[in-house]
Amino acid sequence: MTSRNSLLSSKQAAGIPCAVSAKMNQQHYQLSTQIGEILHRHGWQVSTAESCTGGWLARCITDIPGSSAWFETGFVTYSNAAKHRLLGASLELFEGEGAPGAVSAQTVTAMAKGALREANAHFAMATSGIAGPDGGSAEKPVGTVWFGWAWQKPSLAISSHTKCHVFEGDRESVRCQSVTTALEGLLAVLQEQEKTLNA
Repeated sequence: MTSRNSLLSSKQAAGIPCAVSAKMNQQHYQLSTQIGEILHRHGWQVSTAESCTGGWLARCITDIPGSSAWFETGFVTYSNAAKHRLLGASLELFEGEGAPGAVSAQTVTAMAKGALREANAHFAMATSGIAGPDGGSAEKPVGTVWFGWAWQKPSLAISSHTKCHVFEGDRESVRCQSVTTALEGLLAVLQEQEKTLNA
């Protein structure tokens, strides 16, 4: 199993409702199209495990005609109980002093791996964050979102990658930027895996 973690800060679209941005919506479509082309080319399947994005990633994937060829199942697990019940995330991630909590690298890794397993997919992406306007803390301010991607090649262990961004803007903007970041991350993983096939 391989895992890479990184923490980044992003200050984009402060106060601008991202959902009404035609440019951003077009970017989502373009990213989803590129993702679909790679998945379809290799007969790969992708799944989604979403908390703060609430199904937005699944919508983007299925906005592309023919997406049933590479997308079968997505999970919206807004509560900790749902993350545990549907994706197999350990309750120890959420309960007790010192638990990393729902918004953490550990949780999005568990979510992505759970989606991979439950959907019998080749790739999965997960989101969990604090879109606001409430719920933030000094350690995890509003706008903090963790992302996880997991993938598995035949006969090999699951690989995973996590990343954290702290976005600025209102609730809609944070969620929209999160969708962009998740799609960009998935596309990068797919491109990297495709290169290994051609090496």
